[in-house]
Amino acid sequence: MQLPDLDLKNITLAADGEIAVVSLNRAAKRNALNAETIEELISIFSTIPKSGARAVVLRAEGDHFSAGLDLVEHHQQQRSAADFMHVCLRWHEAFNKMEYGGVPIIAALKGAAVGGGLELASAAHIRVADETSYFALPEGQRGLFTGGGATLRVAEMVGRARMTDMMLTGRIYKAREAMDVGLCQYVEADSEAKAMELAHACASVPPLSNFAICSAISHSRNMSSMDAAYMEAFVAGVVNTQEAAGDRLAAFADKSGARIKPKD
Repeated sequence: MQLPDLDLKNITLAADGEIAVVSLNRAAKRNALNAETIEELISIFSTIPKSGARAVVLRAEGDHFSAGLDLVEHHQQQRSAADFMHVCLRWHEAFNKMEYGGVPIIAALKGAAVGGGLELASAAHIRVADETSYFALPEGQRGLFTGGGATLRVAEMVGRARMTDMMLTGRIYKAREAMDVGLCQYVEADSEAKAMELAHACASVPPLSNFAICSAISHSRNMSSMDAAYMEAFVAGVVNTQEAAGDRLAAFADKSGARIKPKD
């Protein structure tokens, strides 16, 4: 893996074997997402698919994953409607590169995953919370509206009714309840250790299979059911005949491969 040499001020990028570790590094601001941080996310996730990284762990310094949009910056900028629309489009650029980039991203959550921080987490493919984690969309309480994809991703995870409730009332979901409604898939004592464990599991999957899983499923959302079925068949034709699949099927046939069964 050859990670890019990027000029980063708000995020750090490191390698752990085949795993790229992306760390939000604005702990004093509860890792609030300013415009510069979003541009850094775009740079990072534009280059990671070409770096040879087999998976990504997205984490944060400090006690919180991300408190969302940097409201102080937003207030000070006195943006026009057009200005803020273009800010939102850059957020969409960053998060689309994450979701559709074809490399598994596992988000290790703690403390706040709130507002835009939840939108960032929702662009990852797997979310691991710890017991301190909490999730909210407080935009309505602040006279705001989501602009980073919550209407797509968060609504898909929890349903429109729950998302509407979160925005209207400021409802907060804590770790276990958040997992029950679909905001995260795991709750662990150490979310970062679990995220790294999952990243290694993802890294063991053939890259072409990972690319299909981490892009085709999301693309199917944007198609009619007939088009999605055709796309699925086409992707399966390519992926299921790759050399790596043949090797693993041979191991299954001769009983030398691992069996799928629950652990005791």
